[in-house]
Amino acid sequence: MKRLLNEPIQFFVGDVIRLKKPHACGGFDWSVHRLGLDIGLQCTTCRRRIMLPRLETERRFRLFVERGDPSTAIPILRPEMAETGDDQ
Repeated sequence: MKRLLNEPIQFFVGDVIRLKKPHACGGFDWSVHRLGLDIGLQCTTCRRRIMLPRLETERRFRLFVERGDPSTAIPILRPEMAETGDDQ
């Protein structure tokens, strides 16, 4: 399934993702432990925790190694995707 370029990637808590560049320890895989505007990631090799902005995470994202629990999904709209105007 192809996604549109402006469509956000749906992350779940528990996902294991692979990023384009390695961490300083040499690991490429990260587990998602927090979702929101910033995404909390934990290196699966050295257990170091970091926070990356969602757009930065999506830019560095390569593939899903393992998918987490979909019940943890939250609807995400990027600021540029939000509707502008009043609903009267």
